[in-house]
Amino acid sequence: MQTFPINVLTIAGTDPSGGAGIQADIKSFSALGAYAASAITAVVAQNTQGVRSFVALEPAFVAEQIDAVLEDVRIDAVKIGMVANAGIAEAIAGRLRRHAVANVVLDPVMVAKSGHHLLDPEAVAAVRDLLVPLATVVTPNLPEAAVLLGADPCWSLDEMRLRAGELHRLGPQWVLLKGGHLEGSAESVDLLHDGRRMIELAAPRIDTKNDHGTGCTLSAAIAALLPSRGVEDSVRAAKAYMHAALAASGDLRVGKGRGPLHHFHALWRPT
Repeated sequence: MQTFPINVLTIAGTDPSGGAGIQADIKSFSALGAYAASAITAVVAQNTQGVRSFVALEPAFVAEQIDAVLEDVRIDAVKIGMVANAGIAEAIAGRLRRHAVANVVLDPVMVAKSGHHLLDPEAVAAVRDLLVPLATVVTPNLPEAAVLLGADPCWSLDEMRLRAGELHRLGPQWVLLKGGHLEGSAESVDLLHDGRRMIELAAPRIDTKNDHGTGCTLSAAIAALLPSRGVEDSVRAAKAYMHAALAASGDLRVGKGRGPLHHFHALWRPT
């Protein structure tokens, strides 16, 4: 396992309010002791109350950003977030294959909590066919899993187990199917599946509205930890980090809507 400082590249969209996207990824990498590099796919006008609009960058320019980093900096893991369109998905996949990147964490960002679509409908196939098979870990929530599989969302743990198997057959090494959308339980259960084992990871639900950027934070934390740990250990540690950041989110006073997590809860607290 790697012991020297880890360099992680995030490929994602922006969040000018600082709670999600590239900004959340960089905070998560930094809080966990990794060096952050970034390539931007889209510039997003959003805040804690929702997404207003976004402008996707040209696929060739996204590819040029990735090349600029990978041709100069040793990158130990890559986290992929908002892809925006099929052209960008193709550009990312091509560069990851060209540079033989290992430790890829794919968070298939499709719809913001506000309901704003962050992925063109025609791009779903590109994400599914080009990026999912390159992933060491893919981290969909239940609505995202349904879109990737062309199925109705599952709303029970038994259905989640079936969906996790179907997602694994799309080609990733591991699937982390997040169960936060399941209701009626004091715990949130995620399923981690490698085609053989189905590992249930439960955590108590936290009563807070400050959940802006939870998916970005979890996938970024996994990427920051993956080069120095196995997948299961990385996912468990990333979930613990995100849970603590979520629990401390009330210490922040950011925005009028769904506030961000406290990514640096272990480093500073309000006085």
